[in-house]
Amino acid sequence: MYTRTTGGGLMGLAVVLVVIGAIMRFAVTVTTSGFNIHKVGDILLLVGIILAILTIALIAMSSRRRVTTRTDVRGTPSGEQRVQDRQEWGGDPY
Repeated sequence: MYTRTTGGGLMGLAVVLVVIGAIMRFAVTVTTSGFNIHKVGDILLLVGIILAILTIALIAMSSRRRVTTRTDVRGTPSGEQRVQDRQEWGGDPY
């Protein structure tokens, strides 16, 4: 579903939103009627920061190691036979 590359793209978007929001909030000195460009900058800053926090959580969750073990028990003429299948994915095995 989500991978580290997805997190990297979202982090890039978060940085762009923060940069644009900071420019609109602190560097632009335009006064308009009915539209406050500084509020838009504040909103973009807030959305960028929230997106960065969610992306860090997404990257941390996708790096977890997952292990699935399946045991299959079959009856044979000589007795029971157990077969275990183990699958590991995600994260570094060491």
